[in-house]
Amino acid sequence: MIQKTFLLFLLTLLQVNSAEKPNILFCIADDAAFKYMGAYGCDWVKTPAFDRMADEGLLFMKAYTPNAKCAPSRASVLTGRNSWQLEAAGNHNIYFPAKFKVFTETLQENGYDVAMTGKGWGPGIAKDKNGKQRNLAGKPYNSLKLKSPAKGISNVDYAGNFEEFLKDRDKKKPFCFWYGGKEPHRKYEYGSGIKYGGKKLSDIDEVPKYWPDNKIVRTDMLDYGYEVEYFDSHLGRMIKKLEELGELENTLIIVTSDNGMPFPRCKAQEYEDSNHMPFAVMWPKGIKNPGRKIEDYISFIDIAPTFLDVAGVDWSKSGMHSTPGKSLREIFDSEKAGRVVPERDHVLIGKERHDIGRPNDWGYPIRGIIKNDMLYLENFHADRWPAGNPETGYLECDGSPTKTFILNEHRKNPDYSYWHLNFGFHDAVEFFDLNKDPYCMTNLAAAKQDLLMQLKSQMYKKLKLQGDPRMNGNGQIFDTYPVIKGRNFHEGFLNGKYTKKNTGWVNPTDYEEAPTK
Repeated sequence: MIQKTFLLFLLTLLQVNSAEKPNILFCIADDAAFKYMGAYGCDWVKTPAFDRMADEGLLFMKAYTPNAKCAPSRASVLTGRNSWQLEAAGNHNIYFPAKFKVFTETLQENGYDVAMTGKGWGPGIAKDKNGKQRNLAGKPYNSLKLKSPAKGISNVDYAGNFEEFLKDRDKKKPFCFWYGGKEPHRKYEYGSGIKYGGKKLSDIDEVPKYWPDNKIVRTDMLDYGYEVEYFDSHLGRMIKKLEELGELENTLIIVTSDNGMPFPRCKAQEYEDSNHMPFAVMWPKGIKNPGRKIEDYISFIDIAPTFLDVAGVDWSKSGMHSTPGKSLREIFDSEKAGRVVPERDHVLIGKERHDIGRPNDWGYPIRGIIKNDMLYLENFHADRWPAGNPETGYLECDGSPTKTFILNEHRKNPDYSYWHLNFGFHDAVEFFDLNKDPYCMTNLAAAKQDLLMQLKSQMYKKLKLQGDPRMNGNGQIFDTYPVIKGRNFHEGFLNGKYTKKNTGWVNPTDYEEAPTK
């Protein structure tokens, strides 16, 4: 009798502890920049759901992805490791190494019901050691569809599928759900922001200085903004459903994006507008003094440690590889705004190979550090084309009206400055004052040598501690990891000429046979 009573007591205790674990809703847009959210001061892109989270939770002002491209950025989210610590997963369009466990798998092992809708990790292929498919973001819920409001917008009913999961899930378990919106990824329906979103060209207060300010570019930006609003609308529906079910109070919600907007000099590069991400957190039961703006530097490598921390899972016993990331729980538990944790004074960024588009499938390796609003970048192969080779259509930059306009103007005038900013060669070392120059237009490397060397020294020290192969002379290994079949650079060549012009994300007119450097 005593033994039975004790077992019932333990069972009850376990149920209570399970109930106290927060639900987790992770929401990640595809190619959304931080500055075009209402909470950050933008008034021509309407994001009421994101803004609500900032008002009722925390708005992070300095959140960065380590790598500004879909697959490596999402790999950092899932593993808590920087892309240079992830072997093949530090590249794009690859085979995800079976050795790297991810937070969704760990949470599932520790009593969470795990699922997703939309886009999870990718593009690439992920299988376990036995060759079985891995759903890195969780069990897919994508069956419910909507009529797309514009061409290019997914017909997946993200919020509807979230509701289906909430009906299906084990109510005795906490849940972890991944909402991966496919917006505002290209292609866009040109003019959709004006036609369906009711926007005007004059709504945009400022066009980034590295693009020409004209009707084509402004229309392209409005189309982007319309898709950001679509992503936000599903976020709003999800929050509303959690409220209706009484689940919002104990649900930790994080909303961010994987990389900057799919325009020249943003996505796939490593500038401020490439890596600086929107980041809002809401957890009514778990965040003190909501409404704070946080100035600490945080990285995507902090997300997985945060989720395991709030779930009560010891990272060292989780089976996941070690991480330089740190849980955000200390910030949640504080009541301070601004700078909260003094040690969070910098982030590291970088890249290797993204989309193919250079001979031998070479990448464009970069490492960088951001500290005190100063950005230091080291381009290890500045002799390579940073946006991909011209004869392959500059594959490191998605096809767009903005891209095509700049390339066409350059053909008329080889000295066209916007081409040089977006597609020309970069200096081997770049240094920017982000307070005075957020668009990274003026390289201060020659004028700020002392400060530059301080940041370089700190960056190298951190990278060596993290085992970055590029720090021990083995950086070429990233170019040896296989690319998904059909995406290799050499497959497009015939008799020395590049003939494969059906890649799907480059406009036919973007290819250049003999570009001006």
